[in-house]
Amino acid sequence: MIVTTQMLVEQYCDYANPGAKIGRLVRDGELYPLTRGLYETEISTPGHLLAGALYGPSYLSFEYVLARCGLIPEAVYAYTSATFDKRKTKEKRNAFGRFLYRDVPQKAFPFGILIREENGCAYRIACPEKALCDKLYTMPPAGSQRELERLLFEDLRIDPEEFAALDTEGILQIGDKYKSANLKLLSKYIRRSMR
Repeated sequence: MIVTTQMLVEQYCDYANPGAKIGRLVRDGELYPLTRGLYETEISTPGHLLAGALYGPSYLSFEYVLARCGLIPEAVYAYTSATFDKRKTKEKRNAFGRFLYRDVPQKAFPFGILIREENGCAYRIACPEKALCDKLYTMPPAGSQRELERLLFEDLRIDPEEFAALDTEGILQIGDKYKSANLKLLSKYIRRSMR
């Protein structure tokens, strides 16, 4: 369970020094710091349940979702999330893993996000179509359809069968919210392949 410093201070208000008590709990492995003023009480909590609490508003996306849904073959060792208007990439590390945050356009941010619940904890995660759009938005622009294909199937190593199973209408609707050369090319590529 995620708790704040304020919650802990209230819980241990009978102690002469609640801050010292919190420090002992951390030292004894009964409380795990996430970021300043935020702690987790269970070391077994999966990192994807914590990503949104560390920095937000945010939702899981990019490589984490692409790997999780089988679009890319690589194992991903960080919880990658999308934010907006932060104007910089943010990285946080703690006992639960490595957490990366990157901006997407504010106009695109609210689309294609799913709310999932696990172990009584809700978290936000991009649908595969949104994660692909987010990833392509952050990559250097391809100059042609051929370059985009190379970017998708060679650089990112997206599985062609998994790509074909994506909701193309969803990609077109979500992709339209970005001002990105890659997503314009992706829309053209999808419309061409739908003929």
